[in-house]
Amino acid sequence: MAGLESAVRPLLATHAELEQRLADPAVHADQATAKRLGRQYAELTGVVEAYRAWRSALDDVGAARELADEDPAFGTELVAVEEVAGSAAERLRRLLLPRDPDDARDVILEIKAGEGGEESALFAGDLLRMYLRYAERRGWRTEIISATESDLGGYKDVSVAVKSRRAPAPGEGVYARLKYEGGVHRVQRVPVTESAGRIHTSAAGVLVLPEPEDAEEVAIRDDEVRIDVFRSSGPGGQSVNTTDSAVRITHLPTGLVVSCQNEKSQLQNKEQALRILRARLHAMAAEAARAEAAKARRSQVRTVDRSERIRTYNFPENRIADHRTGFKAYNLDQVLAGELDPVIGSCAETEEAAALAGTAG
Repeated sequence: MAGLESAVRPLLATHAELEQRLADPAVHADQATAKRLGRQYAELTGVVEAYRAWRSALDDVGAARELADEDPAFGTELVAVEEVAGSAAERLRRLLLPRDPDDARDVILEIKAGEGGEESALFAGDLLRMYLRYAERRGWRTEIISATESDLGGYKDVSVAVKSRRAPAPGEGVYARLKYEGGVHRVQRVPVTESAGRIHTSAAGVLVLPEPEDAEEVAIRDDEVRIDVFRSSGPGGQSVNTTDSAVRITHLPTGLVVSCQNEKSQLQNKEQALRILRARLHAMAAEAARAEAAKARRSQVRTVDRSERIRTYNFPENRIADHRTGFKAYNLDQVLAGELDPVIGSCAETEEAAALAGTAG
């Protein structure tokens, strides 16, 4: 109990300080600062509310214990309120676990067709629709910022920005939910191009990038990039306009390459490409920091590996299976319609359980 008190005390002070700063109209003159402070305040509000619920439950336990000392008939009530206090303490303990600093950020989601040709591109399109529907269910805004379509209407690659409409509660931010989607997604089904009815296996890759809030957060100097322009192309490679409006940006220090051709003007495509490049650079820096922290503290080693095949979508059996957590369900049609929370929840719970075990050990 003393441990929880000492852990929460500085957070209560920070929450009160943020409340005062956000009440100052001058703070809101800088929208970036106001957004950052609002995000921090929303994250801490959940902790403060959980703390108050825990303290209230402890008061109830004290009152029930006094009654039980006077009259043993109140013993049953004492057991009940002790269970409530235990649950409140557990909820607070979970909220106090170290959080990914990017959890509250918006994201750029990249989906790329892999092995499997047109079938893989069609599956990439299925994944895109799944994420768009999931975002709609959670009240998030989406914007497709780059896409290369395949001949049959799928996507060779597509990038979509996903944004929250308000400051999220702890664990409910866009990146906090979608970060588990990064990796290789495998599909098993009869392709539309298959005349013999045989089941094929193909795959698509998903990359989830927390998006920097402004250009200054990830600085890119002019001498660090090479910018090439070319004509936009559609399915099959045919040119779709007569001007060099498409843009390819190469980040020389890292070798990262980003191309955008969806917008009508070269300037717009350049801005979208820079937006994706900043997100990739931010993700690289964050991953490097996590790797360094993992060397120093074994308890922070990530338990959900996002670099390998993570999930299988079996259409004949209507089955969805997550290979990291063992989650399995026979409602693939509903998952593709946007009901992703149970699948994502299994990943969040696995990572949280490992973190709790680490703190207990």
